[in-house]
Amino acid sequence: MEIDLLTLFLLFLAGGFAGFVDAIAGGGGIIALPALLAAGVPPHQALATNKLQGSFGSLTAAVNYAHKGMLHPKTLIMGVCFTLMGAAAGTLLVQYFPANALENTIVVMLVVIFVYTLLSPDLGKIKKHAIINNHIFYGIFGLLIGFYDGFFGPGTGSFWTMALILMLGLDLKQATAQTKLFNFASNIVSLALFVYAGLVIWTIGLVMGTGQIVGAYIGSSMVSRKEVKFIRIFFLIVVGATILKLLLA
Repeated sequence: MEIDLLTLFLLFLAGGFAGFVDAIAGGGGIIALPALLAAGVPPHQALATNKLQGSFGSLTAAVNYAHKGMLHPKTLIMGVCFTLMGAAAGTLLVQYFPANALENTIVVMLVVIFVYTLLSPDLGKIKKHAIINNHIFYGIFGLLIGFYDGFFGPGTGSFWTMALILMLGLDLKQATAQTKLFNFASNIVSLALFVYAGLVIWTIGLVMGTGQIVGAYIGSSMVSRKEVKFIRIFFLIVVGATILKLLLA
């Protein structure tokens, strides 16, 4: 499709803002996807291109978190592998089922997360003891959340963050960092299938991806410096916005 330079610049800015938000609390898709649709990109190509640009952001954030010692990818290989498998299964299965049938259930789950976080001011402030073995956790939740991300998607980062805090006892900063790695794993599976189908608009995806790199780097650097209270507020804003998006869609 033909697209003018002004629109490309605006999409670059949208990608940057989405990357910034996503690196801190997830939910960058609620910014990037509407921007693509507003630019006149057909829905199926918007979904595909969104995966391309979003992969740049999640990878940048994950690498920056690892560089700052908040993320240790080698210890998470099992979680990544199960996330890849779950996302592949979800992406393949969604072709045969109406994904919108899940929306009401997902809204309820996100409302529960929002209310629980709002009423738990100390949530994720300090690291606690895990209530489940790491290998069991990554096997179960890698498959489940990876499948969900491939099948539907909205709120994936919120589900990962909450699961890591409640099940493994991570603090909010550690959970945020790990979430980016798992987000990248599930994104790359969907992207590969979209590329195979020829649905990705590369020019737009790469322009927004460049914005994502800038935004994700700034956002992930901010997380390493800010207190948990700041991340918690940002998390609540993003979960709330995701709920509104699903209700108003």
